[in-house]
This record gives sequence, structure tokens and C-alpha cells, in this order.
Amino acid sequence: MTATLIGFAALLVLMGLRVPIAFAMGLVGYVGFGLLVSWTAAASMVATTAYETGLTYSLAVVPLFILMGNLVTQAGLSGELYAASYALLGHRRGGLAMATVLACAGFSSICGSSLATAATMAKVSMPSMRKYGYSMELATGSIASGGTLGILIPPSVVMIIYGLMTEQDIGKLFVAGLLPGAVAVLCYLGAIAFVTWRDPKAGPPGARMSWPERLQAFKGIWGIVTLFLVVIGGIYGGIFTPNEAAGIGAAGALAFTLLRGKMTWRILFNVLAESARTTAMIFSILIGALVFSNMINMTQAPTVLTEWIVAQGFSPMLVIFVIVGIYFILGCLLESLSMILLTVPVFYPVIAALDFGAMMDPQLVLIWFGIIVVVVTEISLITPPVGLNVFVIRAVLPEVTTGTIFRGVTPFWVADLIRITILILVPGISLLLPSLMR
Repeated sequence: MTATLIGFAALLVLMGLRVPIAFAMGLVGYVGFGLLVSWTAAASMVATTAYETGLTYSLAVVPLFILMGNLVTQAGLSGELYAASYALLGHRRGGLAMATVLACAGFSSICGSSLATAATMAKVSMPSMRKYGYSMELATGSIASGGTLGILIPPSVVMIIYGLMTEQDIGKLFVAGLLPGAVAVLCYLGAIAFVTWRDPKAGPPGARMSWPERLQAFKGIWGIVTLFLVVIGGIYGGIFTPNEAAGIGAAGALAFTLLRGKMTWRILFNVLAESARTTAMIFSILIGALVFSNMINMTQAPTVLTEWIVAQGFSPMLVIFVIVGIYFILGCLLESLSMILLTVPVFYPVIAALDFGAMMDPQLVLIWFGIIVVVVTEISLITPPVGLNVFVIRAVLPEVTTGTIFRGVTPFWVADLIRITILILVPGISLLLPSLMR
């Protein structure tokens, strides 16, 4: 256990020195493994990990879903999503902010990236909210918070990584995120309603559309709905695997972009290059985390921690709440993907060893825990001082101060605390659909 604590301390020091997280994890893992075993074994472990990770068939789903999201972004579907959401809710008090959250949820269903969702919707929804005099706090808070849905509503790269690390069914993880995603949307809509109830001037109602205008707006989202139903419906129905779904989704997104006349050779090159850069970044972090995890496993820390918790007889729910509390603290310091890669190898053996009794199917415990981890990771995207979505909004809207955005996300952060409590106490929300899955 001492070696584990020294390893984490060394990692934090390197991160404080601005060493990229992938290299920091890899370096600490290599040095630690070398000291614990031998330098020859450490070099062999690093080489084997990098080689096998690059050739893992299951990881082919990552670049394909990233490509699908980039193609859909290029197709300009975000505008149609916002228009449909505006037609449904725009005439209500706070309706434009509510429309932003709904549009973020829809865009997340075919994007899979919280940062991309936040950046895209900031460009689409801010002009309307400025036009109707929305407060900057509510406007930017709804965009930053709605953007976090990108890693919960499937397809989600974070869920894929979690599934691979814990050897869980990625299809079940995707399906498990649907109802919690709906709960997230409802909680965010409630936060907007509360803010505008306290201060009606923060979110004046927009113009009311006629029913023919609403129907016309809804027609613009047929492509995204079709793509989502084919990908997620195919996985849920057992028609094809997540890898096959990712390929079909990428091909469908390409066809849709071509049909809309949004594709040129230069755009295709840019989309492929951006997808390759994002994939390389994710794989680098993943390889570094696996090297670090191998070192942690050599210290036997996960086994010691698991045996100690089981021996103490702690309530499983108490353990879950303590782990969530640790994630909240780490969310203030670490980037979301790095946080998952560092902590899951330590925590998931503990959860697997706990007895939840009749509360849930033992085979689905790690699916439920995965949803909890993803939701807590979502919250870290808007938690000061490292909330990445906040800084994405700041980059897209340089005239808005960082403090304004952090004040804006506060009501949504409180709604997130309510949401995570509900999902912990009512596991059926996350496990209903996976339990029915073929």
C-alpha cells in the first residue's frame, strides 16, 4: 500500500509540473514496476501493453464513434436540433435554456463527446439567448451543463473505456445510460425552472411558434433520430455488436453529410485528421493508464483494500457514497478520462466483492457502478477549478468571464447532486433496460 501511495504522489507531482497525463502515468508505472520487479520486466510490460492495446479489436469502436460524431458535426445537425427544441419549449420562461439542454441531449446521442457538444451548442444557441436578453449566467450555465450529457447518453467513449477495463458488455452499458440520461435532462430543466422562478428576467420567454412551424422544425431532425435508432436499437435488439454499430453509424453519418452537400475533399481530410488526433490522444492516455495500473496491481493494493473493506463489514451503500465523495474531490483536480483510468482499477474490485443482496442482480452490479462513475465524471466537467466544459465555453465566448460561467453552472451542479443520489438509491433506473436486453 505504501508503494501505491508513493506512486500516486509522484503522479500528482508530475502533473503539477505540467507533464502530459499520458506520459506521467506511463513514467510512474514504468519506474514503479522496475523497482518492484526488474527493469527488464518493466520494459517488456510497457512494450506488450502498447502493442496489445493498439491491436485490441474491441477498441476499434473508439475511432469509429469519434468519426461518426465529427461527421455529424460537419453535417450541421446541431442547428436543426436546436430549432426543434426551440419549437417545443422556446415560448416558455427559460425556454431557450431548456431548448439548449434538449438539443445537447440530442446531439450527445450521436456525438459521444462532452467538449464537442458544449462547443457546438455554444455557437448555435447563444445568438437566440442574447436576442431575448438572457442572463449570461443562465445562458452559459445551460450550455456547459447540457454539454456534459455527451459522455452519458450513448454512444460514449468513456463508457467504452470503462467497459474494456472492467470486462463489461459495452452494449449493456450504452443501454443503461438511456434512462439516467433522461433523468439528467429532467434535473437540468428543473434547475432552469428554479432559476427563472427566482428571477424571471434571467430567462424571458421567446416567440411562440404555430403548429405548422413546429412540425416543420421537427422534420429537420429525422436524420439524427434515424441514426440513433439504428445504432442503439441495433445493439439493444442484438442485431449487431457495438463494433458493427460503430461502423454502421460512421457510414450513415458519412452518407447523411454527403446528402446534405456538406462534404468536400478538404472537409473529409479535416474530419479524418481530427478523428485521428482525438483517437491518438485517447489511446495514449489509455496505454499510460494501463502501464500505471499494472504497477498498482503489482503492489496488491486493490486486493488489500478489498479484503479490508469486506472484513470491516461496511454497508455496500456506505462504500458507494464514500467512493463518490472521493470522485468529487478528484474531479476538482483531474481531467475526466484520466480520473476514470486511474481509479477504476482500484475501485471496481471492491464493488465486485460487495454483496448488495436482493437490491440488484450481481451480474449487473458493475454496469450500475459504471453509470455512477460516468455521472460523477460528468459533474467534474463543470466543477471548479478544472471544469473543462467551462473553459471550452470560455474559449468559444471570450467576452464572458470564467467566473460568470462558474456562477451559471452552480444550480446545475446542485441538480447533479440530487441526480447522483437518486441513481445510487434507485439502481433500477440504470438497470431496467440492460436486464431486458437480448
